[in-house]
Amino acid sequence: MLDFIPVEYYTSLYYQFLLIPLLLTFIKTKTISLTNSKNLKVMQKWDILLLLFVILYMGLRPIDYHFGDMVVYNKYYESYQSGLPVIQSSDYIFEFFMFSCSQVMTASMFFFVCSLLYVLPLWAACKKWFQEYNWYAFLALVISFSFWAYGTNGIRNGIATSLFVFALSRDKLVFKVLFVTLAVGFHKSLLIPAAALVLTYLYADPKKYFYGWLASIPLSLVLGSFWEGLFAGLMTDERANYLTTFKDEYKDSFSSTGFRWDFLLYSASAVYVAYFFLFKKKFVDPTYNRLVCIYLAANAFWILVIRASFSNRFAYLSWFMMGIIIVYPFLTKIQVKNQHKVLGSILIAYFSFTYLMNVILA
Repeated sequence: MLDFIPVEYYTSLYYQFLLIPLLLTFIKTKTISLTNSKNLKVMQKWDILLLLFVILYMGLRPIDYHFGDMVVYNKYYESYQSGLPVIQSSDYIFEFFMFSCSQVMTASMFFFVCSLLYVLPLWAACKKWFQEYNWYAFLALVISFSFWAYGTNGIRNGIATSLFVFALSRDKLVFKVLFVTLAVGFHKSLLIPAAALVLTYLYADPKKYFYGWLASIPLSLVLGSFWEGLFAGLMTDERANYLTTFKDEYKDSFSSTGFRWDFLLYSASAVYVAYFFLFKKKFVDPTYNRLVCIYLAANAFWILVIRASFSNRFAYLSWFMMGIIIVYPFLTKIQVKNQHKVLGSILIAYFSFTYLMNVILA
């Protein structure tokens, strides 16, 4: 346990620590080429150090209300330890996982295992897709706006999205199905990106997905709360409340409710990068096509329900992919002048939003 760190500063310190590798990377991008062998060797060492830091810092945090729902998880975990049977839940795999852990390990160890399940699949996916360039992709993920929150607060959702990313990185369909099933079993909300994944096997023209994403904006503006009511009616569990509850005490989910233009612009940054490379640079990559289509479909769903107090939970069903969407084209083909320098600047800009929202405005 890292009890020597004041818990009220624990989260903000995470972002301060990330400034170190980010700034070092930025300097590297200005002084050396992306494909330089010495650069790649150094980055691979940094990659392991960053992996260890994130796992240990996140996994050894104290059990405290400063980490949101962590204390709620701990309450249920202690109930399992005291003899409570497995709770019947739509997130059946997660409940069985928590129950099994409660029989053999402490709560602190359980949260450490959760951090492993959250971070390692992302690192492995980056390694699979980008090999010696995986440092940039993994860094992009850990500096993402919601990365820390879904490793410490929305824990089962975070693990589910990581398992989903890992599934996308697998070549064989059987492993994709296996890990998508695990993801949905950890958090039922993953049915939304899972449905988008299935749709890409039926229709995978990214241009149509771009049109659909653009159409979701006026549809949301014009029809307002119609979409929240419609989708809530299709849900069969307590998550329907995420769409229909509008009490003041829930406004901290997003600092304000209503149509969030700021977060729409944030989402649009990944959309613009994908548009630029797919249509301006004619970037051809079946995996990237699929990732973009999934992102656009899941993000369009969030835009339709953007006014809901808990719409952040639906936003994350696309945002967990943003880092990959943004850096993927940079790490697979040289396509723009001074590509390494451009990548460094984009990483700085990407983290600037994270730092602004989670440190300066927190």
